[in-house]
Amino acid sequence: MEPFTCFMDVENSRSYIDELYSEEYYKCQEAIVCLKNAVIGSNKKKGSIISQGIVPRLIALLRDASKPLPLRIDAGIVIGSLAKGTVSQVHSLIRYDTVDVLLAIIFDATTDQRLMETCLGALQTIVQYPFAPLELIHSDINHIRRLIQIASPSSNLSCQTYVVNIFVPLCLSSQQQKNLCQAEIIPFLARFITSDNSTLQVPALKCLAAMCFTNQSVSNIVHSTYHADRSILDLLTALQSRTRDVEVQLSAARCLTYLHRSGTLAADDYRIVYKTLPCLARLCSDEFEESTRATAAETLAYLAEIDSELQRLAAISNHLINSLANLVKCPSVLSRQGAFRCFASLAANDEEIRKRIIEMDGLMEEVLCGLKDSCPEVRLSAVRCLHSLSRSVQLLRTTFQDHSVWRPLMDLLSGDPSLELQTVVTSTICNLLLEFSPAKEPMLELGAVEMLCELTNHVDPALRLNGSWALMNMAFQAEQHVKTKIINTLGTDRIFQLLGDRDERIIMKTLGLLRNLLSNTLHIETIMSEHATEVLRAVCLVLDDPHPPEVKEQALIIISNITAGARDKDYVLQDEKIIKKIRDFLVASDKKLQMGALFVLRNLLDNSGRQQVLRQWGFLENLEQLLHMTPRDSQFYEDIRHEILRFDYSEDH
Repeated sequence: MEPFTCFMDVENSRSYIDELYSEEYYKCQEAIVCLKNAVIGSNKKKGSIISQGIVPRLIALLRDASKPLPLRIDAGIVIGSLAKGTVSQVHSLIRYDTVDVLLAIIFDATTDQRLMETCLGALQTIVQYPFAPLELIHSDINHIRRLIQIASPSSNLSCQTYVVNIFVPLCLSSQQQKNLCQAEIIPFLARFITSDNSTLQVPALKCLAAMCFTNQSVSNIVHSTYHADRSILDLLTALQSRTRDVEVQLSAARCLTYLHRSGTLAADDYRIVYKTLPCLARLCSDEFEESTRATAAETLAYLAEIDSELQRLAAISNHLINSLANLVKCPSVLSRQGAFRCFASLAANDEEIRKRIIEMDGLMEEVLCGLKDSCPEVRLSAVRCLHSLSRSVQLLRTTFQDHSVWRPLMDLLSGDPSLELQTVVTSTICNLLLEFSPAKEPMLELGAVEMLCELTNHVDPALRLNGSWALMNMAFQAEQHVKTKIINTLGTDRIFQLLGDRDERIIMKTLGLLRNLLSNTLHIETIMSEHATEVLRAVCLVLDDPHPPEVKEQALIIISNITAGARDKDYVLQDEKIIKKIRDFLVASDKKLQMGALFVLRNLLDNSGRQQVLRQWGFLENLEQLLHMTPRDSQFYEDIRHEILRFDYSEDH
């Protein structure tokens, strides 16, 4: 080896490279040993090796079955070492079809055990990257079965460890999960889960969790699978014991969390209530490493996200809120993200929990700092936390007002925020614009109307919904100048487009906006004097289209508001199409439509001069028909009878 020591600096050694291409075994072997020692722990040396085009030679040595086994193994070790370099270096390895070569050797039944282990180690490193060509393994289900066979109970620990780690990134998409299930991977993972070796247990649990994530069919298979007469669910529950390795506890809790969220385990299942939730809450406490606490908080947030009882139980478990308040002050991205997300889940539905969270010393300042964090994931989690807290009337009037929360929130919409961030921010803004929130006026001054009207044009339906929803909230009991600004900025054409949207929720919020705009006698007169034709046309559009009764009911309420508030002109009575619709709805088969039509008629009858016109349109006959359709013992029957009596019978024969 002594002659090669001067060539350890690969960048300056052409002869060193030449020896690697020698056909003399000992020269080539000595060169590759030096190369192996040179690249360990040095990304600079790895980059130099790749840039000088040595990788194809290494691959040729690795795949050439005529070469001595030690030479092939060392070539595989160098490739495995290069795979631990930078992202760009791994990209280069993949471009040389390294994965194809590794798989060919691994799947060859005649491959020596030591060479197999070397190739498995290199493959394990490469497949952890999101750009790895995993489709090469998934292209044939027999490839997956071969890997399972390689990691049989009779194989050594290294082979089993490499294989189970290779499977972890192979099960992310639903198709990949389907392939793995067909290859019987669930029983395979169950065997590893029961191992006493955490190096096998943890990757097996991670793979099982990834398989169950948002996949109910896989979760159902896991639910019904047994190993050694014990169900996987019981095995996972036992692994959450305090006596187990912390990472094993956490990984098992993640599996059961995903089984619950996929729909396989109910929220009140004892495994969730008495094992998984307490385990995650405990792992959030200060006695554990920061990375464990962060992952536990993130997992607990997902577990309790949609169930108010789990949220309540979590909030009183193991001083969780105190633990999260400490975690949110940690410097790492994962810690702050996990703590904010968990706070968001806990505060989603319960006012008492919100109060306990906001009372934590300095928490609101941490949330506001999170809104300005350089990491997008932390910003998103902080907004989610703020969104849950914004559901509190008291907090909107106090803490949110004291900290002028709307300013950093609206700042987040500038630039090019992600779709998810925009959605959560605008959902929070919807709450800030409720009638009891003192934030309405300052947000108006910051250009909220223009921003929200622009949002209603967005291609994403969730953002169009939030835009129309927030405008509806802003228009509720608003001053005339605010309503005028909304309708002038939004424009009647845009209102027509929103009422014709494919998303029924957007139609409902737009109708709610119109209803709030037309909710005061003076305001109704002002708006109708300028936009009567457009407003009635918009309402008629909804009545004509095949919408559900609850949508048309909202349109009827708008008509009723107009009939009650417009004093200078009979806008509705002069619209023949709408009058016919109201008349026909009186005898419709749906109760909502009947009641909505009766409500409009009641307001029309408030003006005695309209009775004769309404009689001519056949309203009296339809009312009498409706009376016969209605049970006598109902309040609705009495309401109909009352309206019939309001008609003047003096001209009847």
